[in-house]
Amino acid sequence: MGYAGVMSDEVNTGPPGWPRGVPPPGAPGWQEAATQWLLDQCPSDFRAYDAWRRHPVALAWVATWHVDAQLGAMRESYRRIRVDLADELPPRAVPQVMEHLSAEGLRLRATARAVRLVHEAMRGKTFVPRL
Repeated sequence: MGYAGVMSDEVNTGPPGWPRGVPPPGAPGWQEAATQWLLDQCPSDFRAYDAWRRHPVALAWVATWHVDAQLGAMRESYRRIRVDLADELPPRAVPQVMEHLSAEGLRLRATARAVRLVHEAMRGKTFVPRL
């Protein structure tokens, strides 16, 4: 069952891609759990700034930029590794590093989607099952 981003009073679960361990929007404590999850997606130093906890929608916004930048770095690294490191790594290392970069890129794509969903939910968007 898919989800549509439409307004609804009933929210049972998050849409596909919603972060694991975070209650769905509307559930008791979901914003606190989502805030902790968002902080996990950002540099650890973000925890030192109390504004992120007071304004979780701002945290979700900046987390979107941060995760997108990480994804961009993985993509650029994947494109450049053969040129930049081919002479510095053993021949078998380059494909292995490319495999790891690819896996991290996939993880970051999923994280980017989840961050966007959390941001949308914090801005008031609700998700209802779509038949």
